[in-house]
Amino acid sequence: MVSRRDYRSLRSCSGWRRFLLLVPVLVVLPHLSSLVDYSSSTRAKNEAPSIRSKKLDHLVLVPAAGVGFPDRLHCQGTKALNRTHTTTSHAAGNRVSFVTVFTVYNTTTSLGDLKSSSVVSVVGNVTYSKPARSMAVLNAFSYFIQVSMPKSKVVILTDPASQLSIQASNVLVEPIPGDYSRANLMLQRIMSYITFLEMNLQKIDGGTNHYIFTDSDIAVVDNIESIFDTHPNFHIALTFRNNKDQPLNSGFIAVRGTREGILRAKVFLEQVLKAYKTKYMKASRMLGDQLALVWVVKSHPSFDAKRFTKPQAFTQEIGGASVLFLPCALYNWTPPEGAGQFHGMPLDVKIVHFKGSRKRLMLEAWNFHKSTSNIPDMLCLVLGSGRTKYDF
Repeated sequence: MVSRRDYRSLRSCSGWRRFLLLVPVLVVLPHLSSLVDYSSSTRAKNEAPSIRSKKLDHLVLVPAAGVGFPDRLHCQGTKALNRTHTTTSHAAGNRVSFVTVFTVYNTTTSLGDLKSSSVVSVVGNVTYSKPARSMAVLNAFSYFIQVSMPKSKVVILTDPASQLSIQASNVLVEPIPGDYSRANLMLQRIMSYITFLEMNLQKIDGGTNHYIFTDSDIAVVDNIESIFDTHPNFHIALTFRNNKDQPLNSGFIAVRGTREGILRAKVFLEQVLKAYKTKYMKASRMLGDQLALVWVVKSHPSFDAKRFTKPQAFTQEIGGASVLFLPCALYNWTPPEGAGQFHGMPLDVKIVHFKGSRKRLMLEAWNFHKSTSNIPDMLCLVLGSGRTKYDF
């Protein structure tokens, strides 16, 4: 039989046991609360970039970079404040042809292709399927050349099976057999360039026609024929930027149209092709050509890569060719760089390159120019809108 005293003692021990059992709960509970808070904040942080990085289907205009730099374009909205664009000569581009590699995907009638082709984009008052908007970019590329260099021809190197709907009158289509699949397109591009140069090496008849090989998502906004006169001794020209890993951009390659110029440029590109095939096939879909270009240039023993840090043109003998290096800031300017290393848009920019998710901006820029016929104001639109990533 338990006495009253023993009973009180048992109750006291029982109370302590219950308290001791609660201690771990009291210790762990705040930590669980912290974990919940951390999980919620982490989820919010993860969701925030996805919201910020959403690609937009309409233009976003922000204040243009370059304020305070006298050699940069100054804008008030889409109005240029400090640039007078020279009137283009009707003979501009008389000796220059622009060459680009282009093909259209998703034009077959398989179920997968139909789903991809049914993706639509609206620019202005025009609705585009995915293949149609690619063609619209190609046509805008040709139209910009018509405006800035009216006498220039545009040559499109393409898969013989491609059916291209070309609207511009200054365009010639040159079918060149090859593998134009997405995974092989950059490699095929160099091969098509070499084939094109071989074909034209056989056609030289005493006249001189220079060639500028470019991506099809560029806008020529000023006459660049003068580079062949200002720099009379180069065979091939490349564009460079102050970028340690990728100082060269393959979206612009100029070739002097003399027999020697074409021959030496062809040999140079064959070296690039060899480097591509032996060193950079893992990057065959993207960047392989640029990496191969850099390798060929930097492997020359006397080349000084520090020259890429200053946006000034220079010439270097490489692999038997006289190579002219032109600054991207003028000859291959890209919209997002307006807020970066170039601090806005140089007043005398010649070419705007709508790389990546800025093809919509290229079409919007062309539509703006059609309604205003004003290149400087159009460049303000590009400068103010180019930091945004768009839906295509």
